[in-house]
Amino acid sequence: MRRQRQWSKKKQVIRATHEANQDARLRMASFGFLGIAVIIILRLFALMVIQHDVYAQLAQGSHELLAQLFPRRGSIYIQDVRSGERFPFAINRDVFTMYADTREIENDEVAESIAEEVAALFEYDEEKKLQLFIKLNKPNDPYEPIERKLEESFVEMVTEKEIPGIHFTREQERFYPEKNLAAQVVGFVGKNETGSDTGRYGIEGYWQDELAGSSGFFEGIRSAKGYSIPLAGKVFEQARDGVDLTLTIDRTLQYKACERLRVGLAEYGASSASLIIMDPKTGAIRAMCSLPDFDPNLYSKVESIEQYNNTTIFTPYEPGSIFKPIAMAAAINEELLTPNSIFYDSGSKEGLCRTPIRNANVKIYKDQTMTGVLENSINTGMVYVAEQLGKKKFRHYVELFGFGTKEGLELNSEISGTIDTLSLNKGDDIDCYAATASFGQGITATPIQMTTAFSALANGGVLMKPYIVDEIHYPDGKVEKIRPVEIRSVVTPRTAALVSGMLVNVVDSGHAGLAKVAGYYVAGKTGTAQIAGPGGYTEETNHSFVGYAPVDDPTFVMIVKFEKPQRAFSATTAAPVFGDIAKFLLQYYGVPPSR
Repeated sequence: MRRQRQWSKKKQVIRATHEANQDARLRMASFGFLGIAVIIILRLFALMVIQHDVYAQLAQGSHELLAQLFPRRGSIYIQDVRSGERFPFAINRDVFTMYADTREIENDEVAESIAEEVAALFEYDEEKKLQLFIKLNKPNDPYEPIERKLEESFVEMVTEKEIPGIHFTREQERFYPEKNLAAQVVGFVGKNETGSDTGRYGIEGYWQDELAGSSGFFEGIRSAKGYSIPLAGKVFEQARDGVDLTLTIDRTLQYKACERLRVGLAEYGASSASLIIMDPKTGAIRAMCSLPDFDPNLYSKVESIEQYNNTTIFTPYEPGSIFKPIAMAAAINEELLTPNSIFYDSGSKEGLCRTPIRNANVKIYKDQTMTGVLENSINTGMVYVAEQLGKKKFRHYVELFGFGTKEGLELNSEISGTIDTLSLNKGDDIDCYAATASFGQGITATPIQMTTAFSALANGGVLMKPYIVDEIHYPDGKVEKIRPVEIRSVVTPRTAALVSGMLVNVVDSGHAGLAKVAGYYVAGKTGTAQIAGPGGYTEETNHSFVGYAPVDDPTFVMIVKFEKPQRAFSATTAAPVFGDIAKFLLQYYGVPPSR
């Protein structure tokens, strides 16, 4: 009996222990199922809510588990400087491709009917209509493109017709609403070696990485049968959209200046023309023209790819007499000369070069002040100025004014001019290279370099860094305003004021009379420079005018340049174009007359 009672107790203990263990296992299993359910719910929430757009894109026809997600390319804007209003300059727009799904076309009769209807829409001739009919008869082809870059209104009209087998796909393209306006400034979006869109030239090229943004990606794991495993590890990285840019370009000034330049290009029979308008106090570029230009929407239609080049930053040239104020400012700043210092011109300077240095038209001016040297653009007078400076100081000031280096403008394809000839021979004595450089020959500069150098004279001797991007708008809403950058003080305010006064005399009494604007003091200098060829200088010339106004508080600095015009001197080409644009500009900014 005792054994039976003991065994009974043992069974009860064993049963209780078993039941307890069973309860524990059930609880563990319940927690396990609950955990799995939470994971599934969280995963479904991620799939259906957080990453809905990603998987929706994949479900729309991508059979790959590695899908690249493309960012939005940033837009570019120009502005009205007076009001701050922005205008689209380079944007993305939706266009459509019409295609045929031949699986939906039952027979030849239907294909012929479709071909007739589509051909009527696009006004196809018989040959093109036949080609379309052949496309429509391809068996089991789900995508046979017919026409690209169609407007949405056209798509809506065709869709209403319910033509069998005809469908449309939406895609984005880069669009330039202003067409030719500042084409070389904006550049264009083309294809790279891999077929991807990429910025070329101008802003589109220089700011390619920032405008393009960065692609995201989605990566999943396949099962043995090739299906996606919903609960398997996946990697998702959101694409980052590109930045939007607002340029310093003023839309109205750009249009007015470039159209006046275009008239001059045709009137003077020049091969190219360039123009820059800059704010001398900040370095902001308000207009930049390079002709001949092109329509970025039709960039592949240009006659020559040279039209893509922005000649204001890409094409160095011997500037000629517009360089004379730079050498004069250096000598005055060193207190070696004053505007009233006397120089006797005999008509030639011998002993420095193989042939004597002479004035234009072999003129002799006899006694002249330094102001007269600029007014009459006397080459021999500038050699005298260089001799007072010495080659070492001359080169030093040329470098201070920014020549020989790139300005660092935020545009693709900037090229620096060269001043290497100023270092060819040792010693400080003026040689042939330095002598000719004093009147702008034997060295090269770009229009942007000349504009920036003259801006220092207009800005009290302070050189500002030129810039063309005013604001950067980031995808997160942050806006970065670009601040003006002071590079250095080149000459004293007194020197800048003295040279400015001399340049007013050049316009009032010298060769640049057609650059005058009634009611204002305008400073400026003409330049007519022979173009160097393989055997020496040719009879062809470059014409330039650089100036600023009003002199007491300059609103702008402008350069006008014509390449190979069919006229003798810049006084009758670049100067009058400058005068017309300057008059409009002063009225546009509401600058009151000061004389």
